[in-house]
Amino acid sequence: MHGKTRPVADERLYAEIAFIAYHFHWSLDEVMAMEHAERRHFCEHISRINQAMSAEEPRRDLNLE
Repeated sequence: MHGKTRPVADERLYAEIAFIAYHFHWSLDEVMAMEHAERRHFCEHISRINQAMSAEEPRRDLNLE
């Protein structure tokens, strides 16, 4: 597919796969075996987990003095 652009739907699919695989360390086959709705469900949950964890992290202001 060198020199051609991928359809937006393909890019979204790759983004979903990468997101889930990165966070859960699942294989491509495992993620691709899911239905689209199930992948979206996992993406939403991962995002909520990340947001909650970010909100709970204590702020560490950099003191350069």
